Amino acid sequence: MTDSPAAPHYAPIAISKRSTVVAEYVAEPSDDQGYESEATLEARFIKLLQQQAYEYLPIHSSDDLVANLRKQLEALNQLTFTDDEWARFFAESIAGHHDGIVEKTRRIQHDHIQLLNRDDGTTKNIYLLDKRHIHNNRLQVINQYATDSGARSNRYDVTILVNGLPMVQVELKRRGVNIREAFNQINRYQRESFWADSGLYEYVQLFVISNGTFTKYYSNTTRATHVDQAAGSSRSRSQVSNTFEFTSWWADATNKAITDLVGFTRTFFSSHTLLAILTRYCVFDSDNKLLVMRPYQIAATERILNRIETSTNARQVGTVRAGGYIWHTTGSGKTLTSFKTAQLAIDMPTIDKVLFVVDRKDLDYQTMVEYERFQKGAVNSNASTRELKRQLDNPTAKIIITTIQKLSRYIGKNPDSRVYDGHTVIIFDECHRSQFGAMHEAITKTFRNYHIFGFTGTPIFAQNSSSAGSPAMRTTEQIFGDRLHLYTVVNAIADHNVLPFHVDYVDTIKVKAGIVDREVAGINSEAALLNPQRINGVVDYVLSRFDQKTKRQQSYTLKEQRVRGFNSLFATASIDAAKRYYAAFKARRAELPAAEPLKIALLYSFAPNEAQPDGLLGEEDFETGHLDKSSRDFLDDAIADYNAMFATSYDTSAQQFGDYYKDVTRRLKNRELDMAIVVNMLLTGFDAKTLNTLWVDKNLRQHGLIQAFSRTNRILNSVKAFGNVVCFRDLQDETDEALRLFGDEDAGGVVLLMPFGHYYAQYQEITHDLLTQFPNGEPIIGEDAKKEFIRQFGALLRTINILSVFDEFEGQELLTQREMADYQSRYLTLRDEFVSHLDAEKESIDDDVVFEIELVRQVEVNVDYILMLAQQYLEVKDGPRDKEINEIRAKINRDASASPTLRNKLDLINAFVDSLNVDSHVGQEWREFVEGHRDAELEEIIAEERLRPEPTRRFMHDAFIDGAITTTGTAVTRILPPASRFSKTNNHEQLKDRVLAKLQAFFDRYAGLLKDVRDWD
Repeated sequence: MTDSPAAPHYAPIAISKRSTVVAEYVAEPSDDQGYESEATLEARFIKLLQQQAYEYLPIHSSDDLVANLRKQLEALNQLTFTDDEWARFFAESIAGHHDGIVEKTRRIQHDHIQLLNRDDGTTKNIYLLDKRHIHNNRLQVINQYATDSGARSNRYDVTILVNGLPMVQVELKRRGVNIREAFNQINRYQRESFWADSGLYEYVQLFVISNGTFTKYYSNTTRATHVDQAAGSSRSRSQVSNTFEFTSWWADATNKAITDLVGFTRTFFSSHTLLAILTRYCVFDSDNKLLVMRPYQIAATERILNRIETSTNARQVGTVRAGGYIWHTTGSGKTLTSFKTAQLAIDMPTIDKVLFVVDRKDLDYQTMVEYERFQKGAVNSNASTRELKRQLDNPTAKIIITTIQKLSRYIGKNPDSRVYDGHTVIIFDECHRSQFGAMHEAITKTFRNYHIFGFTGTPIFAQNSSSAGSPAMRTTEQIFGDRLHLYTVVNAIADHNVLPFHVDYVDTIKVKAGIVDREVAGINSEAALLNPQRINGVVDYVLSRFDQKTKRQQSYTLKEQRVRGFNSLFATASIDAAKRYYAAFKARRAELPAAEPLKIALLYSFAPNEAQPDGLLGEEDFETGHLDKSSRDFLDDAIADYNAMFATSYDTSAQQFGDYYKDVTRRLKNRELDMAIVVNMLLTGFDAKTLNTLWVDKNLRQHGLIQAFSRTNRILNSVKAFGNVVCFRDLQDETDEALRLFGDEDAGGVVLLMPFGHYYAQYQEITHDLLTQFPNGEPIIGEDAKKEFIRQFGALLRTINILSVFDEFEGQELLTQREMADYQSRYLTLRDEFVSHLDAEKESIDDDVVFEIELVRQVEVNVDYILMLAQQYLEVKDGPRDKEINEIRAKINRDASASPTLRNKLDLINAFVDSLNVDSHVGQEWREFVEGHRDAELEEIIAEERLRPEPTRRFMHDAFIDGAITTTGTAVTRILPPASRFSKTNNHEQLKDRVLAKLQAFFDRYAGLLKDVRDWD
């Protein structure tokens, strides 16, 4: 039996009529013009919360916090705990000894009803949150909560309590201070003290950071992920930059950001909005990450739910007035929005089923994977029409994902199904192409009590609609009804939710003066475009620019592994063109160095090759059996090449080709492939954050152009600052037209990068300031000067990161390689100094210091390069060229010192170089040298900590294979020395932490030293 709590002071509401996102926010004029300290800002913020019915409590200690939690849970659940019951419930259901952020977040999001074992032997459900009647939950605010029991004493600014549990933490900075300092401060609190006392601060779900002028919010997983990246290993405890990009602005329903703390407080912190976000608009996914929805996602979801309710009440069900469409740009998170919409719609008392309909087999699979990530078992997918029938006939199968083709076949075979009478919500993903044809019409004629909604990033308007078919069925609005919400590519880039584009136009056909590529294309020039000389010229360009555009010689961290560069798609105009390009790349592959071949996949199936008049990309249907024999044989040969690369066994048979497609997409996402050559596949609906470049040799316009370009602009890290598009046809007018259609008249200034000259001028200014204020060889004295150097060099790294993909930048560098290495070495030395400063027991904490370590790592040298220098050193060591010997040794030291991963190995490198003699074989002796020192150092750690020798050796062997140290589970326990858990002097956790720290430092020192080392002998 479930006990539903009821608080007498609040009127319960099951489904609120209020919007979580305000329709349009108009800021009130402010009279405050003078200086405002952080303390004044905090006091004003708390006063605003009190005006919105938050109760202020003077709680500053753990005991008071726990006592208030007990009182609030008693009030919510209308009971009184005995002291024994409370002690038991607190220890078992709230503050378990082994619970961390993940366990506590899961408790709030999934297990908010806990079981109390009462003293009399009965049990009772205890609600931590009331998610059905959200205004039964009680909101309180405290400030300056202090803790001394963490790694360092800390005092937090403002905390929002929900039923006594800390749920929102607010960190404030005075006006004029970068809010990134507040972000860094929260990160430090997590590392040092959120886990301290009773650990209740690990219940915080959301964080808000503000300096009064700018205010942002983000989930606890953003913070936890950031902490893992920055401090999860001994490599770094200083701040890195990439996760801050995932913080969000709050906005009204028109997408106008509400940045000022006053406006943010009156909207985001209104009791209804905050409680709705915490209870309805967060998703704790299968990767243990808490996703908090952005305002445009929430607004779209509520507009759909409201349309369902109002149209049902108005008896408009089964008509176009019962539906509508959501225009949210590609990459803005439509899948999460549609998932939450489906989840909340099925909870409405009158809705029987929700059908999520995609128009391609690959999107069916991809959507299912995404939905399963959001909540395992929440949806039903189907591989056949027969399976779809079972699900539609099953009343417990509430949310079903299928393709429009399977749904259409079901309708044809089951004209009298009872499901057509049910109250059904049908959601179309990317509502275009097939849905405008006979299949869409069959669905609307067969289902009788439906609401149909479409999600699209590129709607069909009158100006980009096809002239085929019924005039009444051509635009998105004609098919789906009103536009319910809008979030364009301009909005998304302005909010930093997707990246801007850098577009290059490369001339590939030499023609008479006055004739350009577009005119040539207009007179049926496919023969010229497929000319072998032109194709080889394009291939030469791609190969010469591939490393530059995809940053292939630079590295970053992806899923705890170091990978080099990003990957790309090559979009061709036809199957014939795709075959020719694949053959040309394959021929050139043999000419590349053995260590540098591109890993390329070819992907196509039967489809019309002609361009669609409305700009829509042709549909490839996975039916390889419809290919002509030549094209199928060629594809089989290309798949055989793929099989040889990855030890797989795919072919073009129906099932095997589908599996091949899935494997290609998986390897693209994991950065195992460099490029996929396609016709239309992957150009819509495919998301891979590692993909940063699109090579285009086909005519694109309007919808198809935006969809294809948008494959490149997903946010990943600070290295990936924009999406690259390289056009081998003149698509400039088409690009401008598409941006006007799907953005606005000024979209180009937001969506596209500024010209080369803009960034080069910045580069010149930064370089001049750096050389003038911090010349190499002169010490940097004082903390302020050091922070200014860190800021300037970080700005230089960010600017070079953008300039590096411009062809014009080649040969225009203002710093020599030596100057750059010297500056980088100094930058890393200061980083080590600040890390040491954090480790020391000092009161001053540097929350305003941000190191662009990902940008440093992407230009670092590797072991192979150092060994090449060692070989050069060996060749001149016994000769008379002392100056050259000294220069090589200095270069080894300088370049290794400038590398984040090699600087802690410098003593090993120098000892190895000292050991070389005229008879040495560099590659072989390096391996022997590293293995000997590695084994000896590990034996020292085993002896010092009295570890179990064989389990420890196996533990580290597995770590080097896996690329990371295991910090949890029985593997760690097995290596520790035997100890009595009953001994008063035994401290198992401290021993474990100390041993893991030593092994992590050992791992960092030797990881990668023997990987990909060629023989320099």
